[in-house]
Parts: sequence; C-alpha cells; structure tokens
Amino acid sequence: MSQCENCANYYFDDESEEYCCDINLDEDEMMRFLTNKNYHCPYFRLDDEYGLVRKQN
Repeated sequence: MSQCENCANYYFDDESEEYCCDINLDEDEMMRFLTNKNYHCPYFRLDDEYGLVRKQN
C-alpha cells in the first residue's frame, strides 16, 4: 500500500493543480510501484511537520 500522502516528497503543484511526487522513478521502479500493491518506496520520508519544533526545544 502506498503511503504517498504521508511522504515529505509528495507536494501540491499549483500549475497542474494536482499532487505530485518530487522523486523521479526510473522505468523499473515505476513499474514496480504501479503493479505491486505492497511496494515500499525506498525514497519515502515521513513528513513530520513538528520535527523542527522538537529540535528547537
């Protein structure tokens, strides 16, 4: 299952008005992503909005 919505590389593009991934997957990675429901993206980083605040304390 894809966790794209929780990834730091997932952003809203104002020009196309849709969500996009900042990582450019090669053909093999994209095929695995599209065909395998259990694919775990090696570029996934949790989008932790409060991480910076915790470091400041």
